[in-house]
Amino acid sequence: MKKERNVEPNAQGLKSFSDVRIGIIGLGYVGLPLAVEFGKKFSTVGFDINQSRVDELASGKDHTLECSPEELASAAQLEFSTDISKLQTANCYIVTVPTPVDDSNRPDLTPLIKASETVGKVISKGDVVIYESTVYPGATEEDCIPVVEKVSGLEFNKDFFAGYSPERINPGDKEHRLPTIRKVTSGSTPEVTDFVNELYLSIITAGTHKAPSIKAAEAAKVIENTQRDVNIGLINELSMIFNKLGIDTLDVLEAAGSKWNFLPFRPGLVGGHCIGVDPFYLTHKAQQVGFHPEMILAGRRTNDNMGKYVVSEIVKLMLHRCLSVKNSKVLVLGITFKENCPDVRNTKAVDLVSEFKEYGCNVDVFDPWANPDEVLHEYGISLLPKSQLLPSILYDAVILAVAHDEFREMGAGAIRTLMKPDGVLYDIKYVFPKESVDGRL
Repeated sequence: MKKERNVEPNAQGLKSFSDVRIGIIGLGYVGLPLAVEFGKKFSTVGFDINQSRVDELASGKDHTLECSPEELASAAQLEFSTDISKLQTANCYIVTVPTPVDDSNRPDLTPLIKASETVGKVISKGDVVIYESTVYPGATEEDCIPVVEKVSGLEFNKDFFAGYSPERINPGDKEHRLPTIRKVTSGSTPEVTDFVNELYLSIITAGTHKAPSIKAAEAAKVIENTQRDVNIGLINELSMIFNKLGIDTLDVLEAAGSKWNFLPFRPGLVGGHCIGVDPFYLTHKAQQVGFHPEMILAGRRTNDNMGKYVVSEIVKLMLHRCLSVKNSKVLVLGITFKENCPDVRNTKAVDLVSEFKEYGCNVDVFDPWANPDEVLHEYGISLLPKSQLLPSILYDAVILAVAHDEFREMGAGAIRTLMKPDGVLYDIKYVFPKESVDGRL
């Protein structure tokens, strides 16, 4: 075990800690960029329970495409491991594991609890553990820290300390990277708050915002995506109204957007590991304290039902053209949760596939960004190889579900060569001009 240190981080922050050694727990979309940036300045161990992920990173590759081989090589003080004993060299632990929901949309803290157990096995006196995973207000101090205390036998805010700095990674975004996104920081004591803030300032060029408490920082993170979810839910509902009125939604949004303070949201499928999940963490906590959040849950219901709505609209278009729906051939273009990104977590494009199958359609899915093995494992969907994307198939309907650059470059004309002459081309993402498609949100 490590030698105990009776040293509490103080107001001088990193300048008094020449021996800061980082342990990152979880090497996904959040943890890896963090490990790379810290690995440029401090001795850093990137820990993950997935051996194949560690082997991949050690070889200089990242299948998530968040870090290039050059970026991985630039972190000279970073090593990757599945060996928990490697974490014992650290004195500052950062937890970046997923926080999903279960089948009933209740928060699933299993990865977070297991990560806290891992921290408890290696933490020593004077050490700091910082959580970045998105949670409801109170989770860090009420759910995670007691686990660390129990496993380690150490006392919180006496023997070890905690911080919370919510992740703000935007998968696939090459403009807004970790160093250029302002970071919220917090700590379990004023001194630890200063320490955590100075630690992140060493890698975040955009600066930081010190929250007055861990709970405030947790709440700030969870409402960032809740706000977006509710706004998109509103726009999705407006698109349904405009469709009934025979008005093009984008025409309306562009006209309204000419005012300086109109928010530029667009309708669509709301998936991913953040926007489609985080509101359930907040509503769960709200209900625990006796408050029923009507607006948040209403927006979530609207967004969760958009796949069903889109398919019903496409089926109507098919019937109007006397196309048989049962046993028809349907092509869904895109399965990732957003454009130009391989992330398929909580993608709502799969709702289209399952809904079409409910109508008895034969559905193919093509996505040049998604990993076929991952899609098959997670959703039981076999992706169509590009070599089989041929005009000889003649689909009854093609749905542009994700705005990958490859689909933009194909153009509506090339996509129509894959369809029957009277087939339906439906554009969920407003990629093509309205006159070149048969329907859109």
